[in-house]
Amino acid sequence: MLDQAIVEFDKALRTLFAPAPTSRPVPGAELPEADMTPAERQHVAALMRINHCGEICAQALYQGQSLTSRDPNVRKALAQAAWEETEHLNWTETRIAELGGRKSLLNPLWYAGSLALGVLAGKLGDAWNLGFLAETERQVEGHIESHLQQLPAHDGKSREILDRMKSDEMRHAETAVAQGARELPEVARTAMKWSSRLMTRTSYYV
Repeated sequence: MLDQAIVEFDKALRTLFAPAPTSRPVPGAELPEADMTPAERQHVAALMRINHCGEICAQALYQGQSLTSRDPNVRKALAQAAWEETEHLNWTETRIAELGGRKSLLNPLWYAGSLALGVLAGKLGDAWNLGFLAETERQVEGHIESHLQQLPAHDGKSREILDRMKSDEMRHAETAVAQGARELPEVARTAMKWSSRLMTRTSYYV
């Protein structure tokens, strides 16, 4: 138990404070930097900060869900999704730095809350656990789509990153459904939307 606790604590520290790894190149890295106004750069950096914060939350959710999942196949799916979300962390960190922005100061808070939600989801059983994963990915996909619509048309670097992230999120949701995810009740989906809205609006500024 102590060894497991140390491993999980190490995961949290690495997610929050260490540079995220990636085996895939940053999408759009070969594209030239767009000529944006200071206001445009600030806005795009804030959007990328929201997406980075969302990936922090995803890491914590998957960690909590994996801790309480009973099915090895579900844990494997969660581990694969978590790795790709780690790559998303790298990509969004990179883009934030390129734009001269900063990551959210509230990331430790979002991480703790998401970890607790993940543990709870896992305790409800693997079908609900997968349902929670699928719904999370659908909502993240929706946020990414709204950000794509807000990007300056000439910012190809940010657009490439978000397009690739969106594709990954869609695949994670489809995998969860294929493995037996149960559809969450409307009240749960609504609660998730409101908590996500709080996070995104706060992270835009803080």
